[in-house]
Amino acid sequence: MSAAWKIITILQLVLFGSPALALASGGGHSLDLTSHPVGYIALLIFIVAYLLVMAEEYTHMRKSKPVLLAAGLIWIGIAWVYAAHDMPHAAEQAIRHNILEYAELLLFLLVAMTYINAMEERRVFETLRARLVSSGMGFRKLFWITGFLAFVISPVADNLTTALLMCAVVMALGKDQPRFVALACINIVVGANAGGAFSPFGDITTLMVWQKGIVQFGQFFALFLPSLVNWLVPAAIMSFAVPRLLPSGDSLDVSMKRGGKVVMALFGLTIVTAVSFHNFLHLPPMAGMMMGLSYLKIYGFYLKKTHDKYAGDVPYDANKADQRLGDPVAFDVFRSVARAEWDTLMFFYGVILCVGGLGFIGYLAHVSHVMYTGWGATAANVMVGVLSAIVDNIPVMFAVLTMMPDMPLGQWLLVTLTAGVGGSLLSIGSAAGVALMGQARGQYTFFSHLKWTPVIALGYAASIWVHFLVNRSMF
Repeated sequence: MSAAWKIITILQLVLFGSPALALASGGGHSLDLTSHPVGYIALLIFIVAYLLVMAEEYTHMRKSKPVLLAAGLIWIGIAWVYAAHDMPHAAEQAIRHNILEYAELLLFLLVAMTYINAMEERRVFETLRARLVSSGMGFRKLFWITGFLAFVISPVADNLTTALLMCAVVMALGKDQPRFVALACINIVVGANAGGAFSPFGDITTLMVWQKGIVQFGQFFALFLPSLVNWLVPAAIMSFAVPRLLPSGDSLDVSMKRGGKVVMALFGLTIVTAVSFHNFLHLPPMAGMMMGLSYLKIYGFYLKKTHDKYAGDVPYDANKADQRLGDPVAFDVFRSVARAEWDTLMFFYGVILCVGGLGFIGYLAHVSHVMYTGWGATAANVMVGVLSAIVDNIPVMFAVLTMMPDMPLGQWLLVTLTAGVGGSLLSIGSAAGVALMGQARGQYTFFSHLKWTPVIALGYAASIWVHFLVNRSMF
C-alpha cells in the first residue's frame, strides 16, 4: 500500500470510525462514541482548530487560542454524554489524567525555558554568535559549522532556540546571498531536529517518551548514529550548492555578563538532578527539574546581593559590547520565568486535552488497530514521521503514547526517531522550520525547502536503515 493510501485510510478511520470495536481507548470505559454525533463534532472541532494552527503564519493568530477553545468544547461534549448515561465521574477521571500528564510536561519545560532565557540574558548565546560572525569563515565552512552546532546544541537546549541562534549568524553574514541563506536554514532545521531526536531534552516528543518511562535516559543515545546520518546525508549533498565565497561580516566584540558560565554549569547540574530523580529514585524528572530551578534562584539571589559591589559607579551603556556586569537592575530569575514561551505551553495543554479527548471517545483505538495491527509496527512508525511533516509531531506522538501499542524497545526508539526528524521533510513540519521562515522571510520559504525535500527524505530513509543496522538487538 502506498504512503498516500495509508494516509487516506487513517483519515477515513478517524472521520467515520468503525463499529467493530466495542471498547474505546482511555481506561476501559464502556461508551464508544466514534459513531455518535458528539464524536463527529469533536473530530470536526479538532480538525478546524488544527487548520487554524497550521495557518498561523498567515492569520497571525497565536496557535494556542484555537486549541484551547477546541479542548474545552470537546470535553464539554464528552461530559454531557457521560452525564446523560449516569456516569459523570468517568469523564472527570479521564480529564484529570490528561491534566496530570500536562502538569509534568509544563513544569519540566518551564524550568528548561527559564534556564535558556537566563543564559540568553547573560549573553551566552550572543557571545557565541559574535564569535562565529567574527571568525572570517567562508560560506561553505559556515554552512557546515552552523549545521554542526545546531546538531550538538539542540540535545541540551531545545531545537527551536538552537535554530534561531544559528539562523541569526547566517542572516548576519549572508544578507546579500539569499541562496546561501536558504540552504543554510534548511541545513540548520535538519540538524536541529536530528540533534533533538537522541536526547530527552532536545525535543518535546523525546521528553514525552522519557517521562512515560518507556525508554530510559541512556537508551536514547542509541539513536545518536541514526540521527547523525539523518543530518549528514542531506548536508553533504546540499553543500555542493553552497557558493564558494567569503562573507563581508563585521567584527563584533561581545562578552558574557557576570555569572554566565555559572548559569551554564547550573543548567548542566539541573539536568543531572532530573536524570538522577528518574533513574535512581524513580521519581518524575519534573521534580528534579524543579529542584534544579532552586539552584538558579539561589544563585540569582547571590548576583543581586553582590551586584553593587561589582558594578560600582560604572554607568550602564546598552551600546557597549564588552560590558560584563549586567543591567542597572540586578539579575531577576522571575524575568526569565516570565519570558518563557507561554503560547507554546498553552498550546501543549490544548493539544494534550484535544488528543486525550479523541482517545477517550475511541478514535485512537481504531487508528492503533489499523496501523499497528494491520500494517505492522515498522510501517506504522515510519508513517508517524511522514505525518509529523504535515501535522506537528507533538499531537502525533501524544496519540501514539495514548494508543500504547505493544512494541519492543527498538520500535519505540524508531518512532521517537521518526517523529523527531520527520518534521524536517517540510518547512512547516517543525517549530524550528516555521520560526526560521519568519526570521529569514523571503529567503527561506516553504518552496525553497520543498526543493530539497527529496534529499532530506534520503537522509530520513538512511537514518531508519542505520537504526535497524546498529540497534538490531533491540528488536
